[in-house]
Amino acid sequence: MGLFSLFKSKKAGNRLDAERRQFLAQHGRVTDGLIIDTETTGRGEEIVFYRYTLNGVDFESSEMLNEQQMSDLLSYAPGAKVAIRYDPRNQGNSMLV
Repeated sequence: MGLFSLFKSKKAGNRLDAERRQFLAQHGRVTDGLIIDTETTGRGEEIVFYRYTLNGVDFESSEMLNEQQMSDLLSYAPGAKVAIRYDPRNQGNSMLV
């Protein structure tokens, strides 16, 4: 696999994630969630791990915070309550609101 293949794959992944997030923003439903952990990457990016429950089923996911969210890290500290937007047809597909 060449260098260009890696770049192309990452670019395609970013596009798919943007499409997924746009779909959730337009069609997703909102529920309450809880931040369960955080992690800082070597590049200073903050990843939060969160949990939410739908119809008695617990879901856990993670998300890298964007610049706006990074300016308010206290709102994403472990134990913080957050709003989660999820796909009602695929409830494991979610994002922070």
